[in-house]
Amino acid sequence: MKMIALAAAVLVSMAATTALAQGSRQDFTLVNRTGYDISEVYVSPSKEDDWEEDILGDDSLSDGDSARITFKRAGKTCMWDLKVVYSDDDSSAVWHDINLCQVERVTIRYNSKTDTTSATFD
Repeated sequence: MKMIALAAAVLVSMAATTALAQGSRQDFTLVNRTGYDISEVYVSPSKEDDWEEDILGDDSLSDGDSARITFKRAGKTCMWDLKVVYSDDDSSAVWHDINLCQVERVTIRYNSKTDTTSATFD
């Protein structure tokens, strides 16, 4: 009986380790198709009032490039807000209530004719 319990514990441990190695379900790829460099990216739970820290740090996200945004720990929160800040004039764009449990890719575009930044969520 103890061997069965031990085997079950090992299987559960292996499954948990595999899930952690695959990353959090909120991980996503951010694609910059705006025509401008992005100097800052913030991602915070939708119910929070604080953007916390810039996840790019000292880096920037050039036009045409993408960045893999990963979460260090698996959480239960699926709804997140996203804010990007442009390098050239410090203007920003914000999206609220993105279900990162269902979104794998966020592509940001800027339309200079309408002066609007939009995003698609795939």
